[in-house]
Amino acid sequence: MAAVALLIALLAGSAQPAEHSATAKQVSVARSGATVKIRKTSYGRILVDGKGRTLYLFTRDTKPKSRCYGACAKAWSPLITKGKPRAGSRARPALVGSTKRSGGKRQVTYNGHPVYRYVGDRKPGDVFCQNVVEFGGTWLVVSPDGRAVRS
Repeated sequence: MAAVALLIALLAGSAQPAEHSATAKQVSVARSGATVKIRKTSYGRILVDGKGRTLYLFTRDTKPKSRCYGACAKAWSPLITKGKPRAGSRARPALVGSTKRSGGKRQVTYNGHPVYRYVGDRKPGDVFCQNVVEFGGTWLVVSPDGRAVRS
């Protein structure tokens, strides 16, 4: 009888760490969402990703659906999020969201616009493709209020 009680106590004790690790995993997933923030550039204050790389919107997209796939998505990589996207420094939380891409991944949106990084912008602060026409639309940086910057 004492052995059964000891076995039950050991099993009950081992359940707590499993519950704790599941909770830690859930927190990790919740925190894994992409971050967008605002950075000052020669185009004024614009939207950037969590690493400071410039984010663009594509005028061919229809809110909130992306029309950039294949070769387009190789040149203009969609900002993908694995959890709920977050607003960082000076970005407006109410404007941050996501949309489902055709492959099932979630792409970050800002003010309903899917956002992208240009492959040629290699470091924070690079803005090499502002107002460029490519893949049937124009690529523009995004203001803090979620509008395209047309300069």
